[in-house]
Amino acid sequence: MDTDIFELEVVEVVEETADARSISFRVPEGAEEHFRYRPGQFLTLAVPSDQTGVAARCYSLSSSPHDDGPLTVTVKRTVDGYASNWICDHLRPGSTIRSLAPSGIFTPASLDADLLLFAGGSGVTPVMSILRTALARGTGRIVLFYANRDERSVIFAAELRRLAAEHPERLHVVHWLESVQGLPDQAQLRAFAAEHVDRDAFVCGPAPFMKATVAALRDLDFPRARRHQEKFVSLGGNPFGEAVVVEVTDTGPEAGPEVGPASLEVELDGTTHSFDDWQRGTTMLEHLEAKGVPAPFSCREGECSACAVRLLEGEVTMRHNDVLDAEDLADGIRLACQSLPAADAVRATYH
Repeated sequence: MDTDIFELEVVEVVEETADARSISFRVPEGAEEHFRYRPGQFLTLAVPSDQTGVAARCYSLSSSPHDDGPLTVTVKRTVDGYASNWICDHLRPGSTIRSLAPSGIFTPASLDADLLLFAGGSGVTPVMSILRTALARGTGRIVLFYANRDERSVIFAAELRRLAAEHPERLHVVHWLESVQGLPDQAQLRAFAAEHVDRDAFVCGPAPFMKATVAALRDLDFPRARRHQEKFVSLGGNPFGEAVVVEVTDTGPEAGPEVGPASLEVELDGTTHSFDDWQRGTTMLEHLEAKGVPAPFSCREGECSACAVRLLEGEVTMRHNDVLDAEDLADGIRLACQSLPAADAVRATYH
């Protein structure tokens, strides 16, 4: 088995709604360290495909890393969604599926912060992980705005009622049903968020819902550092293929400073890694991996945010980007798997 790819065994499947399932996995013995995760992160699963061999898809963890429960993703069927339908139709206790280690940056910096959570439909999955963990290990107050088509489509309805009853001073859940109230618009979302402008906001759901919610938060001048949104696209590449071993080589002194190596300083999980030999044709992720740094990644194609870093100094160019918008780029966020040095010195952080 490749050191970055793991075979997970399904231990339980729970029907959350008519079209959503929670699938719990047993982590392989010896791989426990690889599956230590933060609330809000996701797994990249290898779904078998007759057409492409593998359909790599990212599914958020709904479980909490702090309640001793199994590793769990929650998957909702989508129209013409091959992978989500395959998972709901085929995975049963005893089934196995390949997975990458947990990844993603949609996670709170502090479990003690007051949180404003927005979820639309199955977008509640990473939000639920954050909510469960913050209630169990944090001290902050939490407000959840949860939009769904109708009452039958509310995932985790019973558990949300239970948690709200157990934590009446800390958790307030507001359900918004399209069948009753119509789709929430930007003005309505802004009015709701206006009462919580001092909180850290997390947004996940269908693209129109996220667009309206983020626009509402911008209207209220929510600072970018306190505004988080989760973005997924269907991965075009296959991260489950043969791993490519990157060998960093010296270009030699004759290359000159304009094409010579750059220096790279990266902060990851509280540790600063510094190098002075980042080659111009090597991506940041490749360079860090070659140096033995356990840098996060998922798709390697510029199609997810698992490897995102924030630039503190210098600049990079990205070969491909399907997930960061103009505001992300202006805020210094870049994808390490696509980033090549465009300055002699680059500093970045994974936080």
